[in-house]
Amino acid sequence: MIHTIIRDKATRLFIILGGFFIANAIIAEVIGVKIFSLEGTLGFTRVSFSMLGESGLSYDLTAGVITWPVVFIMTDIINEYYGVRGVRFLSFLTAAFIAFCFLVFYFAIHTVPAGWWAVSQGKNGVPDMQAAYNQVLGQGMNIIVASLTAFVVGQITDARIFKLIKKVTGEKHIWMRATLSTLVSQLIDTIVVLYLYLYVSMGFSFPKVTAIAMVNYTYKFLIAILMTPVIYIIHEIIERYLGKTLAHEMKQAAMQNR
Repeated sequence: MIHTIIRDKATRLFIILGGFFIANAIIAEVIGVKIFSLEGTLGFTRVSFSMLGESGLSYDLTAGVITWPVVFIMTDIINEYYGVRGVRFLSFLTAAFIAFCFLVFYFAIHTVPAGWWAVSQGKNGVPDMQAAYNQVLGQGMNIIVASLTAFVVGQITDARIFKLIKKVTGEKHIWMRATLSTLVSQLIDTIVVLYLYLYVSMGFSFPKVTAIAMVNYTYKFLIAILMTPVIYIIHEIIERYLGKTLAHEMKQAAMQNR
C-alpha cells in the first residue's frame, strides 16, 4: 500500500510541497523572536524617518521574514495543483503543529535545569543558559495567538484570491495571480498580527502600530515582487515532473474544489 502511495506523483508532490510549507512556517515562528536591522544586514547606513507622527522608524524586522516568502510561494503552488482545499488543509495542520511546538517549548522551559548546564556557557558570553533558553523559546501567548490567527486568515485569503484571479485569466499570467494574491494576503497578515499584538495586547498607539505595519509591509511588498520569477521556475520544474497531461488534469481539478 505504502509503495503505491509513494509512487503516485501527485501524492508525492503534495507531501514535498506540504513539507516545505510546514517546515518553513514553523521555522519562521521560532526564529521570529529576533528583530534584526535590514539596513545593517545589507551593509547600509541605518535609516531613520518619520511617518504618521512617529519618528525614529527604520527597517527593523522580525527574523521570521526570512522564511515566510517560501511559505507564500508554496501556498500559490499548492493552490495551483491542489486548490483551496489543499491550502486550507495544510494551513490548519500547520497551525496545529505550531501550537504543539510552543506547548512542548512551554514544558521544556519549565523543566529544572542541571546546575552545571545553566552556568557552563559563561565563557561563551551566555552567563545564564536557562534565562537565554526562556527568552528565545518562551514567546508570549499573545504574540503566538496573534501570529497563528494572522497566518490562517492570510493563507485562506491568499488561496481565495488566487482562485478568483485564475478564473479570469485561465492558465495565463501566473505572475498576476501569484503576486496579487500574495500582496493582499501579506497585507492582511501584517495588519492582523501587528494590531492584535501591539495595539490590542501591548497597548501601542494606533498611529504607531499603523506606521510599523506600513514599514513592514513595504518590505513584504518588495519581496513578493522579487520572488515572482521563482514561481515560474518552480512551476516549470513541477510541470516537467508531472508531465503536461497529469499537470493539466490536476489544475483543472484544483479549480473545482472549494
